[in-house]
Amino acid sequence: MAIYFISDIHLSANREDINKRFVFFLENQLGDAEHLYILGDLFDIWLGDDMSPEYYSTQLNALRHVIKKGVSISIMQGNRDFLLGEKFIKQLGCTLITDPTIIDLYGTTTVLTHGDLLCTDDVDYQAFRKEIRKPEAQSMFLSLSPQERMATAQKYREESLNQTAKKSSEIMDVNQNSVAQFMTEQGVTQLIHGHTHRPNKHEFTLKEKPAVRWVLSDWDKNGQALKWTQTGSEVIAAKTR
Repeated sequence: MAIYFISDIHLSANREDINKRFVFFLENQLGDAEHLYILGDLFDIWLGDDMSPEYYSTQLNALRHVIKKGVSISIMQGNRDFLLGEKFIKQLGCTLITDPTIIDLYGTTTVLTHGDLLCTDDVDYQAFRKEIRKPEAQSMFLSLSPQERMATAQKYREESLNQTAKKSSEIMDVNQNSVAQFMTEQGVTQLIHGHTHRPNKHEFTLKEKPAVRWVLSDWDKNGQALKWTQTGSEVIAAKTR
């Protein structure tokens, strides 16, 4: 049996290629899975559980089918879909996990996070994230009509794109000192995250002990999953057929 980790799929009505790749992955590449962790940004945008568009029905049905086969699915909110709530989770039949979450990964204590909290060099983003994650801000947004939410989200998106274009790639990556502090606080030597779209395995020393940081792939062009079994780990490519 195996445990799979994915993130940053960014399901969208405008990306049928990603939608098909994701469904194929669920239907054909999880035959030995016991648990699937989705570490944020399953959706490119999520404006509330009451606004789940019909064009996600195929993908959500594929997720339900995986669950019916006995695979546990845990979903973490990302920076694009942080409004995923209990209504969605209940309808899907999966589990919503907090950011961060600590698991026992075949004997190795491992911390899971979406990853954006570690991008501490991006001061403007961290300030914005803090504001929009406040319960009162979310309640106010969810009280808007669907049309108002879509307009507000589009405005934020345009502003984000403009700001991103002005920032260096280093600013938008994780800060290694923040990574070390985060892992020390969590009491782990292994970290798995997404968000940065820079898949890699980073090995370093933490408090004189070997440590590793796994960065998951986004699914924009290809898509990958980190597969873990009793004998070790491997990165597998998400296929289309």
